[in-house]
Amino acid sequence: MNTTQRTPSNAPDTRLLVPVLLTPEQAAHSLGIGRTAVYALMRKGQLPSVKLGRSRRVPYAALVSFVDRLQAIALGPTD
Repeated sequence: MNTTQRTPSNAPDTRLLVPVLLTPEQAAHSLGIGRTAVYALMRKGQLPSVKLGRSRRVPYAALVSFVDRLQAIALGPTD
C-alpha cells in the first residue's frame, strides 16, 4: 500500500514559498548579517518591521526594498 500523500497538480509547491513575515534571525540570515545588526536597522527605521504579539517580524517586501535601496546607493547617481 502506498502511503505517499498526493496533492492536486495545481497546488503550489510549498517548498518554494517565501514567508511573508520573517523573524529577525531569518532576515539576518537572508541578508548575510548578524541578528544584532538587523535589530539595529529596525531601531533606526532603515528596515521596517511589524509587531506580531510580543514579537517583531520583518515583511519580506521590506527586505527586498531595503536591498534595492542599498543597490541604488552603491550605483550612485545615474546622471
